[in-house]
Amino acid sequence: MNVDLHCHSTASDGLLRPGELVARAAAKGVDILALTDHDDLSGLAEARAQAVSEDVRFIDGVEISVTWKRNTVHIVGLQINPGNPVLRSGLESVREGRTKRAEKMGDALAAAGVPDSLAGAKTYAENPNLISRSHFARHLVKSGLARNVKSVFQHYLVKGKPGFVQHEWASLADAVTWIRASGGIAVIAHPGRYGFSKSEMQAFVAQFRDCRGVGIEVVTGSHTPEQYVEFARVSREFGLRASRGSDYHGKGESRADLGDLPQLPDDLKPVWHDW
Repeated sequence: MNVDLHCHSTASDGLLRPGELVARAAAKGVDILALTDHDDLSGLAEARAQAVSEDVRFIDGVEISVTWKRNTVHIVGLQINPGNPVLRSGLESVREGRTKRAEKMGDALAAAGVPDSLAGAKTYAENPNLISRSHFARHLVKSGLARNVKSVFQHYLVKGKPGFVQHEWASLADAVTWIRASGGIAVIAHPGRYGFSKSEMQAFVAQFRDCRGVGIEVVTGSHTPEQYVEFARVSREFGLRASRGSDYHGKGESRADLGDLPQLPDDLKPVWHDW
């Protein structure tokens, strides 16, 4: 099966509407798809309806922003119940933090000589309750301050560069608790992106497992082939199920298209094993 359990629509920072995203996944041969927008569930109903017409098995998902020891990490929730009040309340609190962060990012960019960036970012955000760094990046590209979105993150919006804002997201324990309360399973998203040392990664994964997290993304658009091997090892060591997801945001902004990833190693138990 071609399984893709991590992607984004215009409900967060993707370029395609939820229905368009599902249609693209179907055209790419994806059999099982999860929409995992950042801290928001508003795209799920449209995506689910499109999946029925495309004969794609759809999984309700979300990607929650988490702060772990002053580092931002992401936890994906799969097979969640979008109507669960515990999950909805938790995500609302995270989105409120996003709004405050966006205002501070706009102020920081203005101080660096880039005026009106928040207003510019909002023009790229279909969901007014969720302004992300990607929306700011698209505005900076449009303003001629960078060649493309990737190059924005070499010069702006990251630690030590103009526009970066340190922010406190949900705790790891809270994120896993919200996902579990909704009947879902928690998965570490793209662990290779965090730049952790080996000891830090060991501590992070151990705490995640102790919080009753279930899985880890082994094959993802953010990983190199060497990292596929490394996080397959981590999956085995900690007894975590393995996941596969492109982290697709849109053409020109993603390392991998929907479904365009190697399969998981045969000896790993996939997160979808019991679905």
